[in-house]
Amino acid sequence: MKFLRDIQVGEQAVVGAYTFTAENIVSFARRYDPQPFHLSEEAAAKTHFRHLCASGWHTASAWMGLMVAYRKAETEAQIARGERIPESGVGAGLRDLQWIRPVYVGDVVTYTTEVVEARASASRPGWGVIGTRATGVNQKGEPVISFISVGFLQWAPPGAN
Repeated sequence: MKFLRDIQVGEQAVVGAYTFTAENIVSFARRYDPQPFHLSEEAAAKTHFRHLCASGWHTASAWMGLMVAYRKAETEAQIARGERIPESGVGAGLRDLQWIRPVYVGDVVTYTTEVVEARASASRPGWGVIGTRATGVNQKGEPVISFISVGFLQWAPPGAN
């Protein structure tokens, strides 16, 4: 991760891809979203989904897991190059969450991010606010999820202008 002063609105990154299987759809649903169309093909057949589909929360959680792994790999590469690593603050939330279309067994969702906001914090000197639009697209190129994630990031290295 770069310091926020070095990030430009419009920067994009491919975070990774996640394959939704019947097993991981049902496992997630049993724990967090036990609605019938997430639990069995038979129950889903009786709904407007017609087939077993992933919870929207599963699609968001898959992004989170990939995002953490992406940032970890990025940080390790920066350390290997001898670069300074900015501190990151807490997430400030999500907005504009949209589950655009169902995610079915066998779908492979590729997640990307695009910086939509990068500004200095008015209330926290040395820090800034970053907003990134996360999107997930299935193997057919169809968008399935979109949201904006907002968080805090160190503006510049200590002592820098």
